[in-house]
Amino acid sequence: MTISYSRCALGLSLLCGAVLLPAAAAQAPAEPAPAQQAAAKTSISQNSDALTFANYLEVSVTHIALDLALDFAHQQIAGDAILSLDWHKPGHTLVLDSRGLNVSQISALDGDGHWSKASYHMGPNHPVMGEPLIIDFAATDVSRVKITYQASSTASGLQWLTPAQTQGKQAPFMFSQNQAIHARSWIPLQDTPAVRSTYEAKISAPEGINVVMSADRRKLSPTQTQFSMPQAIPAYLIAIAAGHLQFKAFDATSGVWAEPEILAQAHKEFEDTPAMIKVAAKRYGDYRWGRYDLLILPPSFPFGGMENPRLSFITPTVIAGDKSLVSLIAHELAHSWSGNLVTNASWRDLWLNEGFTTYVENRIMEDLYGRKRALMEQAIGYGELLAELPQLDDGDSVLHLDIGRRDPDDAFSSVPYVKGQLFLLFLEHKFGRERFDAFVKGYFNHFAFQSINTASFRAYLKTHLLEAYPGIVSDAQVDDWIEGQGLPAFMTPPHSEAFTSVDEQRRAWLDGKLDAGQLQTRDWVVHQWLRFINEMPRLDLSHDKLAELDKAFDFSHTGNKEIAFSWYSLALDNQYYEVLPPLDAYLTQIGRRRLVVPLYQSLAESKQRAWAKAVYLRARAGYHPLTQSGLDRLFDIR
Repeated sequence: MTISYSRCALGLSLLCGAVLLPAAAAQAPAEPAPAQQAAAKTSISQNSDALTFANYLEVSVTHIALDLALDFAHQQIAGDAILSLDWHKPGHTLVLDSRGLNVSQISALDGDGHWSKASYHMGPNHPVMGEPLIIDFAATDVSRVKITYQASSTASGLQWLTPAQTQGKQAPFMFSQNQAIHARSWIPLQDTPAVRSTYEAKISAPEGINVVMSADRRKLSPTQTQFSMPQAIPAYLIAIAAGHLQFKAFDATSGVWAEPEILAQAHKEFEDTPAMIKVAAKRYGDYRWGRYDLLILPPSFPFGGMENPRLSFITPTVIAGDKSLVSLIAHELAHSWSGNLVTNASWRDLWLNEGFTTYVENRIMEDLYGRKRALMEQAIGYGELLAELPQLDDGDSVLHLDIGRRDPDDAFSSVPYVKGQLFLLFLEHKFGRERFDAFVKGYFNHFAFQSINTASFRAYLKTHLLEAYPGIVSDAQVDDWIEGQGLPAFMTPPHSEAFTSVDEQRRAWLDGKLDAGQLQTRDWVVHQWLRFINEMPRLDLSHDKLAELDKAFDFSHTGNKEIAFSWYSLALDNQYYEVLPPLDAYLTQIGRRRLVVPLYQSLAESKQRAWAKAVYLRARAGYHPLTQSGLDRLFDIR
């Protein structure tokens, strides 16, 4: 997932009346096939995840069967969840994660095949983690548990949109965003990446609404859709969306879902997706998830993308018309190996997901679009990491981050993404690409469908690189990268020759040797424009100079959301408030956190705070709950 506020991801780095509750099942759904069960029995880290209530070291959920109905009128989801249990030692208690769930009944299936009611209660609320759902069984051989429940209309993992808040304005929309710990807000489960489960689902929705999930899809009727995910995944990768959606294929195994108003545009923008899959599989091993489709979400989607298996969720802000931001697609696809196939066991190990993914993304981009583009993207990511590091507490600049029980949505930065990538680039440089490519491919195969921690990675690294090729990289250097603060003194920064002329022209313009209209920009790509803007002086660039730039290049009205973000950031840093009218339109049209929150933060610290609060209050209804929560705090809205 692309979540960092500061990282210029370049496409980088959510009708009917009453709820239709499904009828109670007469019997439990069939157990997953033996191969699926084997996939679900993955290794569980002995380092307990601090952000879950689940007693997953005693009992783990291996399969989830959902029978749910979507109620757009009341913005709620309700029904049954049947969880299959694997007991690691005899026990009578199952503790699950929940947040705001209204549980009405729980039943247990014993070894003799009998269902009976189970006693349960909710533990005390934790402001970050929600409430533990504590279930007590009379027997010790309970194999399945059925929970009948309703999610809150304010579930943090779901966004419900009215027709007016969508692209087409024809029908309502709903989508999930489970990472990091939001699955518990609409499903009672073990909400930790340490536990992997297969899942199936039957979803009821109003006629005319298409439902999609991160799973194989089969339409049962105009109002019911069935899903099956045969590979074991962590809870945060369960995903659902529903709305006026249509599909257009790229090829036999990939395509794009979107509202019809932007479907053709999205299909054209992302038509290189099959080629990305091919080059990634050639380099890192077979693509193991069957299909790879994209879902283009409404503008309120808070992130760049989310790597839900088989169906990556994508922001429309990367549809630039020239494929300049498609590295986001490469990033979410790369998660099919790093993150989805090999998963961080806890959120303090996030760098294992995002550092590897940012590295793999860049290799995909190089294979498809050339070394020049890959180096530009490396250099931009590095520059933005350097800009962010001084803003972080020293402890938050560590790859193996001690997050404790902080809200991971607020605690993460570009460190696991870019510093993680730089660490892997360091290893690649030291050992050579041939050796390092073999190492990465072997790592994905060795830990496939497992959740691992940093210690497991380090043990594999030591055996397969450090000791296999001794004297090249030391344990102390690895320590410095993983456990050290900031960036190691011995690292070599990425460099792009494509930025040399950009920097020279910027300096010439700043020195008054060239007018803006004399700058040679005709062949610049988006990365060079971003470099040009991002390296401009902060605080003391004159308003006349900014006006000259905007007159020459019309940055205030660009259709490229990344360039617009960089321009507005520069303008606000220099108190150039002539940009406020187009900035108003920008802030009310998109909800991607990385592209709106820093601008609001800059405005809130300036004399334009009242203006910014007024804009936010108008735009708020179109923002995701995750975006709203942070901005509500910023503007003291309760």
